[in-house]
Amino acid sequence: MDKTKWIIFSVIVLAVFGGLIWFNRSETPDFTGDASKIIYDGPIADHFAGTEDQKVVLIEYGDYQCPACARMYPTIKELEATYPDKLTFIFRNRPLTTIHPNALAAATAAEAAGLQGQYFAMFDLLYSSQDSWVKANTAQRTAFFENLAAQLGLDINKFNADLKSADISAKIARDRSTAELYGANSTPTFVLNGVKVSESDSTDPEALTKLISDAVNAAYPAEQQPQQ
Repeated sequence: MDKTKWIIFSVIVLAVFGGLIWFNRSETPDFTGDASKIIYDGPIADHFAGTEDQKVVLIEYGDYQCPACARMYPTIKELEATYPDKLTFIFRNRPLTTIHPNALAAATAAEAAGLQGQYFAMFDLLYSSQDSWVKANTAQRTAFFENLAAQLGLDINKFNADLKSADISAKIARDRSTAELYGANSTPTFVLNGVKVSESDSTDPEALTKLISDAVNAAYPAEQQPQQ
């Protein structure tokens, strides 16, 4: 390869590489706010359950197709029921699309349900029915998620239209961006009061429950806490 051809080849490589960097950044824009608290900015705010006091904030970076996330799902529901006025639970999307081909579609379906005020209702259905759609092809999963939307009494036409919403794409991209701040490369990854929980504790119901219990006791020392 002569010098001129080598220069042309180098310019093309740099242009393609730069384009890939730009594309990835456009898909996952940098987040500059406080990711440890409820994010209210944007067309779609964080989805949270429990109290808005945010003395004890548990964030889950989850993937609806992730088996470990489904196993931790009952623990999350128990924690919500135990500490409804003391725990702020935030769920953010971290679909691992390279190993879970239906994860992004499921996250989009949950966000679409959220636009009709039924985010956590769809969250519950997706995890409780994971075995039924986890191996579905594109057509099958679309029909399955539409059926879940119908079970929730959603406007199906709006639901289907919202699956293509730019706002939903931006919300999921923001979730992914905040995940990078905590190095949340696996699911589930939990963040408690701004500190990333270890991978072992993130997949251990008893360990996670104790962490939350200790955090609640510290945040509300004057109150008697439920026995674990």
